[in-house]
Amino acid sequence: MAEKTRYTDDDLAEFKELLNLKLEKAKIDFDILKKTITHSESNDTEDTSPTFKVLEEGAATLSKEEAGRLAQRQQKFIQHLQAALIRIENKTYGICRETGKLISKERLRAVPHATLSIEAKNNQR
Repeated sequence: MAEKTRYTDDDLAEFKELLNLKLEKAKIDFDILKKTITHSESNDTEDTSPTFKVLEEGAATLSKEEAGRLAQRQQKFIQHLQAALIRIENKTYGICRETGKLISKERLRAVPHATLSIEAKNNQR
């Protein structure tokens, strides 16, 4: 039997559903991070007494920087998920960009935006 060169339409539909669920959650998480950065809907140093204001401003700056980094990572994750959805539409989803072989279903279920098989990933080290 010849080796499969792409996933079936049914397989792609399953992965599309998984990707859409992850994308929806990722967008919600991104919105939460954006709100954290802009301090909308939160108690800020404006709500505290002047005694604690200096300490809280330092902590707020630190947490704002961390939230900014997390938001950037989340935005990148969203872009990877969207790119995976495009690969599904093009019927190239699940094909390793290094080996040209199919990425295992187990790997795609764990990391649905993966573009490398475990074999190719291990060869990168």
